[in-house]
Amino acid sequence: MTKFVFVTGGVVSSLGKGIAAASLAAILASRGIRVTNLKLDPYINVDPGTMSPFQHGEVFVTDDGAETDLDLGHYERFTDVRMAKRNNFTTGQIYESVIRKERRGDYLGGTVQVIPHITDEIKAWIQAGTKLDGRDAEVAVVEVGGTVGDIESLPFLEAIRQLGITLGRDNVCYIHLTLVPFIPTAGEMKTKPTQHSVKELREIGIQPDVVLCRADRPIPDGDRRKIALFTNVTPDAVIPALDTDSIYKIPAALSAEGLDVIVCRKLAIEAPPADLSEWHRLVAALEHPERSVDIAMVGKYVDLTESYKSLSEALIHAGIHTRSRVRIHYVDSEAIERDGLEALTGMNAILVPGGFGKRGVEGKIAAIRHARVNGVPYLGICLGMQLAVIEYARHEAGLAGANSTEFDPATPHPVVALITEWQNRDGSVERRDAGSNLGGTMRLGAQPCDVVPGSLAHRIYGADRVAERHRHRYEVNNHYLPRIEAAGLRVGAWAKSQAAGDLCEMIELPQHPWFFGCQFHPEFTSNPRRGHPLFVSFVNAAIEHSRRAEAERSAAGERLLASA
Repeated sequence: MTKFVFVTGGVVSSLGKGIAAASLAAILASRGIRVTNLKLDPYINVDPGTMSPFQHGEVFVTDDGAETDLDLGHYERFTDVRMAKRNNFTTGQIYESVIRKERRGDYLGGTVQVIPHITDEIKAWIQAGTKLDGRDAEVAVVEVGGTVGDIESLPFLEAIRQLGITLGRDNVCYIHLTLVPFIPTAGEMKTKPTQHSVKELREIGIQPDVVLCRADRPIPDGDRRKIALFTNVTPDAVIPALDTDSIYKIPAALSAEGLDVIVCRKLAIEAPPADLSEWHRLVAALEHPERSVDIAMVGKYVDLTESYKSLSEALIHAGIHTRSRVRIHYVDSEAIERDGLEALTGMNAILVPGGFGKRGVEGKIAAIRHARVNGVPYLGICLGMQLAVIEYARHEAGLAGANSTEFDPATPHPVVALITEWQNRDGSVERRDAGSNLGGTMRLGAQPCDVVPGSLAHRIYGADRVAERHRHRYEVNNHYLPRIEAAGLRVGAWAKSQAAGDLCEMIELPQHPWFFGCQFHPEFTSNPRRGHPLFVSFVNAAIEHSRRAEAERSAAGERLLASA
């Protein structure tokens, strides 16, 4: 039977429950325990797929095509366990399921209520999410989204309270993450917010076994004893979760405070001590880089970097495995449209990530042209690849006005369009009515593609066939590819499609030092232990560009001295 650790949060949101849950799972895994993670989201949206990145941050995509909360990315990166649809669910999904059952008559005409029907459904979904490689995990670390006291979280909290009774207290552990703020004018830390948060949790009927205290400085022993006294836990179970400059230091920090020992004792699990040597090696590589590179990420959600969380982590992973510090510069593509390309000066590489919508597109295209013309390493992901094709079609293939029908339905050259819009051999499209549906389906999840031998893609992956995760509707229009390839762009990989035959999956420029685009999202499968071959190759190209630029500056300096 699976044992459960439930992680709740209090005082304020964004304290890092996801990182705490992922770190605990990583520590337990290092002790040889088969562990998985779940995330319960209290919002009524069915999934985050249609939510604004400004509000919700990144949408993480699993192998089986689920659009999920970004914390599932942390779970995968920390535990090296692939997440799936069953690992994340929302209030919207729970209510949708219950209402479908009611409409079918499953409740035999009874009154459908939050208790027991909604809470029973939550408990069933939690227990269904514990499978790991076809077997039950030994421990499931379950993060409950939201903050204690929020009305929308109450059904989830009631459900996990009931599980504590039905499964037995040796099979359930409750961890509560709170804030312990430092008040500068008083010169001291304040424990009252934590006391009130735990009090509210206990009023619901949940007594935490561990209180994790988020703080920006060490918590004095006196304050820890005070928190223990008022929250009814032992002093060793009041564990500081201090701010750190790298999330990859957190597993070792929590283990040093004895978190895994307390959890194993509470769950009556006997396991070897944690072996965190791999995490120590990762942190050592992070803290002792041999060089640094500057990479511009040109997007439109740059004010909220959580929108590109997996992408920034993938670059950090590549830095670990190239012994380099990757300095990411978030550049607003609308600022490029307004102010020009000055923000790209001195960059060793340029990356344009995925995205939806017309805003900022021309700034991204300008950045892509700058990279192509000036020999700056370029990586385009999803939309970033499509825009690279559009830029090349406009300026090298003689297709003036080329665009995507997503941005300009009346474009004379729809080099990117929905598959259902590929109507004629000349590449023209049948226009949609403004009020109609998009007419295409989202390609989601891991899908295979065949890599072209001898291509840069083949050199990067070292394989003839790879599978990466997708999240998009629009595709490069096959009708235009012969003309674009004749102008010098190359397709490095193809995916099979029943609807349209082969689809363009990777593109590259053989005459460029390093210019690459992919239709999928490789960042979703990057892992700090191994990195990802595409990002490692990209960062190595940035390193080489930095070396060339430094050599050119040195040569110019020597010429200046000689002329003087």
